[in-house]
Amino acid sequence: MLPPENRLRRRQDFATAVKRGRRAGRPLLVVHLRRADEQQVPVGGYSDSHPHVAEETSSARAGFVVSKAVGPAVVRTLVKRRLRHLVRERLARLPAGSLIVVRALPPAGSASYLELAQDLDAALKRLLRTDPASSGGGSGR
Repeated sequence: MLPPENRLRRRQDFATAVKRGRRAGRPLLVVHLRRADEQQVPVGGYSDSHPHVAEETSSARAGFVVSKAVGPAVVRTLVKRRLRHLVRERLARLPAGSLIVVRALPPAGSASYLELAQDLDAALKRLLRTDPASSGGGSGR
């Protein structure tokens, strides 16, 4: 399980990571990463009340999306547990204050732990090796 300070809970945090973060797609999952140095904080602070402001700037936080397309409840739970464990081991690599969302794709339901780990490592490697300043117009959505 992830420690409480490393969990994404708010819908707005998920949306920020997905819409404004960088994305790396793999056959089993898609990883969205919003680095802390890319985030713009309004001059007056946050527009909504946020009880955990200190957490956002201190440690990386992770969230997971595993839809019904992945499989029945037992399979989805297994995939979520595997992903949580894998991300927990890799949180130290992420910049402080970053938001990461890992979205499992349907083939993740039949993937092994090792296959999930390989896809997650490849996605994180791609997201962390690139310079955030160079992501201005080359994403091609």
